[in-house]
Amino acid sequence: MSAGTNNDACNPLTAELVEWSDFIVVMERNHRNKVQKRFHGALKSKRTICLDIPDDYEFMDPVLIRLLQARMMRHLPAS
Repeated sequence: MSAGTNNDACNPLTAELVEWSDFIVVMERNHRNKVQKRFHGALKSKRTICLDIPDDYEFMDPVLIRLLQARMMRHLPAS
């Protein structure tokens, strides 16, 4: 599930989504800080992963997709 940290996002992050999630993945540290500040109570023991990717790519940019795939590999179970 994808959600944005800004209130004007197409699908803004909510406490319900945080509670539903197994873990939270953000692109930038400032995203992680926003999530931790806004949803502190809902996070409980949820893991928050910061990929350290600047949030300046267009939606579905092939370069962004490759970066996301490469950085997420170590956080996903081996299949």
